[in-house]
Amino acid sequence: MSSQITARHWLTAAAPKAAPAIATSTVLILARIWSANGAEHSVGNAVLMTALSLGAAVAGALASVGRAGDGLIAGTAFASSGALALAGVAGYADGISLPLLLWALATAVAYGLAARHWRTDRRETVAHERHIGERREEHAHVERVEALRAGVQIEVAREGAAYATALAQAITARAALPGFDTAELTRAGLPELPAMTKEH
Repeated sequence: MSSQITARHWLTAAAPKAAPAIATSTVLILARIWSANGAEHSVGNAVLMTALSLGAAVAGALASVGRAGDGLIAGTAFASSGALALAGVAGYADGISLPLLLWALATAVAYGLAARHWRTDRRETVAHERHIGERREEHAHVERVEALRAGVQIEVAREGAAYATALAQAITARAALPGFDTAELTRAGLPELPAMTKEH
């Protein structure tokens, strides 16, 4: 069996690895733009971002509680809460040092969480590829056994045909000899032969 192998472009492979840094950098850039447009030292904006961040955290906590908790929704809610908190601090602060520190911390946490997901995904991918490989080997073994069996059957049929041809030639040659009696062959247990005419 041949399997089609497709090579992934390096950008396709690198994009998921860059996603946490791109996400936190985007939040920081938008927050600094917001800060330059009036959010710096604005109590109302700080209260709004705090309320939104707390609301997202509560939603994440509620989504993760109980047996029916959904990890994807909880993770999304907690990530939103962190992004809102980072945006609120970066928009309220009047320097770049605190927002950069929070950006670095948020990026490190995002990569820590993403690395866990990537390890799980890699394990599942390797297990799936191993399972597919085992099934291919099993099918290849079955195909080899069937090919051998068919080869043996063909060889047996060839040998049978060769034996029948040799027997027919021997009987034909024997019939050409003087004193050949087909009834004697029938009495000996061989099948009755058709009447043969000798050419002189």
